[in-house]
Amino acid sequence: MAEIEIRLPKMGESVTEATITNWLKQPGDQVAMDEPLVEVATDKVDNELPSEAAGTLIKCLFEKDQVAQVGDVIAIISTDSNAVAAATSAPVIAETPVAAALETKRIEETIAPTENQENFNSGDRFYSPLVKSIAQKEGLSSSELNSISGTGLEGRVTKKDLISYLENRGSAPKVQVAVAASAPSIPAPSAPIPPMVFTSGTDEIIEMDRMRKLISDHMVMSKHTSPHVTSFVEADVTNIVNWRNKVKKKFFEREGENITFTPIFIQAIAQAIKDFPMINVSVSGTTIIKKKDINIGMATALPSGNLIVPVIKNADQLNLIGLTKAVNQLANNARNNKLKPEDVQGGTYTMTNVGSFGNVMGTPIINQPQVAIMAVGAIRKMPAVIETPEGDFIGIRHKMFLSHSYDHRVVDGALGGQFVRRVADYLEQFDIEQNF
Repeated sequence: MAEIEIRLPKMGESVTEATITNWLKQPGDQVAMDEPLVEVATDKVDNELPSEAAGTLIKCLFEKDQVAQVGDVIAIISTDSNAVAAATSAPVIAETPVAAALETKRIEETIAPTENQENFNSGDRFYSPLVKSIAQKEGLSSSELNSISGTGLEGRVTKKDLISYLENRGSAPKVQVAVAASAPSIPAPSAPIPPMVFTSGTDEIIEMDRMRKLISDHMVMSKHTSPHVTSFVEADVTNIVNWRNKVKKKFFEREGENITFTPIFIQAIAQAIKDFPMINVSVSGTTIIKKKDINIGMATALPSGNLIVPVIKNADQLNLIGLTKAVNQLANNARNNKLKPEDVQGGTYTMTNVGSFGNVMGTPIINQPQVAIMAVGAIRKMPAVIETPEGDFIGIRHKMFLSHSYDHRVVDGALGGQFVRRVADYLEQFDIEQNF
């Protein structure tokens, strides 16, 4: 009987593991080549993995919600016509009772905490088995692990985050002793206690899905990490509106793409980042990491109501046509659940379009580990004073608000305010004579 091992493929440069979220086929089912076999979730994005062979699925080596490492065999497919009977009668994990017992013991030793170890299972924050194993080995408590800021998607703690924390943790007691000798100790603030929620018989109880839990954790972590300040600027975008109305039909006929305002906004942000590179940074402890690449994320609403942030890499190196195609492709892939892990990683600055929901402005939350985010509001026709050499008069102009939230640890009001003003300047100075 020919058996083919299906392994967890590499799904991005920094992705080393994935959680099995749903088996689309069960042992005994026929599977066609490239037919979706299993759904997996990484720190970055959810994916359907296609089958690498045609035949009968005879074994699923990982159960739902278990974590597999890249390269692990997650399933076995047989090309033998008699494989259906074997699949329905064979154990899921091991072929013999002895092997099953050994495998069970191995899993218990790997996953189950010992009597003196934390299990890190309280709360909704997700930790991979690798992170749990390192934390247990180093003697971290659940509360200590929960206090670590993660750089994975939605604030997940990665192996790199944990190792970095442990390196600093090893020297922390020395610093604490020196401080204690010269100053009274100040108790660390305790985490706020969530308010008690009472329900009645008419209330509907809705369990958060996995992505909503991750978003929730990431937003709370960002607010705890960064002191947020928001600056607002109103921009006159009449020239952009008129230019787009004039060229959008020709643009579609020539490029096969609809041109929206989003690539124009991203272009202005990328130009302003070049003028103010200290907006394009991250913070690690007391170190500021200045990013060379300008990778702009665009917050995208999914049909489920959740949010994801695909990233346009090297946005400053793309012209308006390139930005338009990149924006449209990433937005379509996000809505159709076709984003790859590398599509949502590496962002250095984020833009969110609250105007698409009719909002005039917002106070966005920073997408960690970045230090700033901009919300663009709805474009509205407004009466405005127009200055001319012949005098001032009242006219109808297209205006919008830009809301810039930034991390006050490293971005002061002057820098944060000047940056959003510069973005508005680039929008107002848009060249209506440019060709595409």
